[in-house]
Amino acid sequence: MAASSQSRGGRKFWMLGGGIVLVIALYTGAWFYAASELKNTVLRAITPGNTAGVSGECADIDFRGYPFRIGLFCSKVDLDDTVNGVSASFGALRSAAQVYAPGHIVWELDSPAEIRTAHGLSVNAEWARLQSSLVTKLKGIDHSSTVIDGLKATAISSQTGQTINFDAAHTEIHLRQNGVDLDAAVSVTDSNTVIKDWPQLFPKLSASADVTLAGKAGMIDGSDKRGLYGAGGELRKVVADIGDGRVMTLTGPFSFDEEGYLSGKFKLEIDRLGPWRDSIKQTFPDVAKTVDTAAKLLKALAGGGDKVSVDLVVARGNVTVGGFIPLGSIPPI
Repeated sequence: MAASSQSRGGRKFWMLGGGIVLVIALYTGAWFYAASELKNTVLRAITPGNTAGVSGECADIDFRGYPFRIGLFCSKVDLDDTVNGVSASFGALRSAAQVYAPGHIVWELDSPAEIRTAHGLSVNAEWARLQSSLVTKLKGIDHSSTVIDGLKATAISSQTGQTINFDAAHTEIHLRQNGVDLDAAVSVTDSNTVIKDWPQLFPKLSASADVTLAGKAGMIDGSDKRGLYGAGGELRKVVADIGDGRVMTLTGPFSFDEEGYLSGKFKLEIDRLGPWRDSIKQTFPDVAKTVDTAAKLLKALAGGGDKVSVDLVVARGNVTVGGFIPLGSIPPI
């Protein structure tokens, strides 16, 4: 009787032990699957375009945090989009999610970054800090937020020779799926933009943009098949503010053609034209005469007032005031 009881007790012990081992094995398998999905999701968030035809490489990849946290670390990230002709490289990547909320992911990315397209556009950037968070849904990324401090970027078009330099003390990017559309809100603080061979229109300023891209919800995670080529949308508002009520606002519909050229009809409103003129002349004394000429023209269009509203027409990258006074050209994306 005692032997039988001991035998049953031994079987229960081994069954319990086997059950524990099985649970640990299943949990471990699920953890590594979640870690793999974490890698794929973060790479989709970083990838500049459609993920079909995109290959990504995380150098020195390391999964950490087992068993209660899912972490992914790479010393360098390289991406290659053979469909859209885009290649990109970044510095070290660190990302993590809690096991009880694997769809809420936080990640950090180090500079430098280099992005090149088959259309001849190259972008080089560096920053002091880049942090992001995103929330996934059953299929794809629902929304994401990114904060960048100390951003410095240079964009060069080999087709036009145009060079654009941009820097900002603080940048925020918020993306959200809105049905089939993509809503984007971007803000920059203490930013400066210099466009080669253009008059330097803006001093250091803070700005925000609110835009909707029609039918482009999939761009948030790369599931969209075409990117910005052939896309259209509505620029609900872009605001540039240099303080003391000196504000510029730009609104209007826009589109990109299949070659990446921008077209659109925008309304530009300038509050306190005189102080804007004086501020720009003080910031960029070398173009004082050009600024005076432009201010006189805008004031004449406004009937002599200090609040100006003009139409900007962009036709395949060529920018004009009212469709007949040329300002310059914007390179394709």
